[in-house]
Amino acid sequence: MATVICLAGLSGCENKPSLPDPLQAGWEGNKVCEVIRDDSSLRVLKCTFPPGVGHEKHYHAPHFGYTLKGSTFRIKDTTGTREVDVPTGYSFSKHQIQEHEVLNIGDSTAVFLIIEPKK
Repeated sequence: MATVICLAGLSGCENKPSLPDPLQAGWEGNKVCEVIRDDSSLRVLKCTFPPGVGHEKHYHAPHFGYTLKGSTFRIKDTTGTREVDVPTGYSFSKHQIQEHEVLNIGDSTAVFLIIEPKK
């Protein structure tokens, strides 16, 4: 969820997420994502989830994702909690800020690429 910050005398407001982004978020104090590329136009993250490892509640800016290696996940978001089989080669995209928490409940390590365009 975003916190809206408005300062007197300024003509606009800024949406500032109150949760960590996917790079800042980890699992039980350990990082799960690493930067593959970060330049003026995009940031690419590689996120790895062995069985029993998740990603604490965090937000995603608009992004495209690709599953290098799939597994089964328990996902908690604004719609509730569900279990999802994420296959290798699956791609997805989100066009709005999204927040969720995930846990790999499968028996194989999952790996994702998250590609975030910059404005």
